[in-house]
Amino acid sequence: MGTYLNPGKTSFEEAVNSEIFIDKTEIISFLNTVVRTKQKYVSVSRPRRFGKTMAADMICSYYDRTSDSRALFERLNISSSTSVFNKNEWDLYLGKFDVIRLVMTKFFKKSLTVEQSLDTMQRMVIRDIKKEYPDADLFNDADLLQTIEDIYSQNN
Repeated sequence: MGTYLNPGKTSFEEAVNSEIFIDKTEIISFLNTVVRTKQKYVSVSRPRRFGKTMAADMICSYYDRTSDSRALFERLNISSSTSVFNKNEWDLYLGKFDVIRLVMTKFFKKSLTVEQSLDTMQRMVIRDIKKEYPDADLFNDADLLQTIEDIYSQNN
């Protein structure tokens, strides 16, 4: 489990176990309908204090290939969803992907320029990727997008 690559299920599990948890897992039913389509790039945005972090933790926990989250999601709404988006089995993509989770505010510090902050973010994510895929042939391990493309082409 990395810091940015495949962050695991712990954060979402803590949310689920909290008294104030509201189950929003049916959003995954929608996300599953756009996996491997041209519409696969989705922005999950919400107003301030309306659960963006919890939504990101939920999405990471569900898709993260290194996280065994079946027992966690079996007891949530998604497992019995009758949503219009639920065209596939609820667990079709459970644990099937590498996930990168970024909280941009962690990289942008007052003492750094935007360019410096983005460079720091790239280097930290690439470090996680290189730990997970130490034998990968990377064309330019200072370029995050190129690194992701190289890893995908070699590991699908």
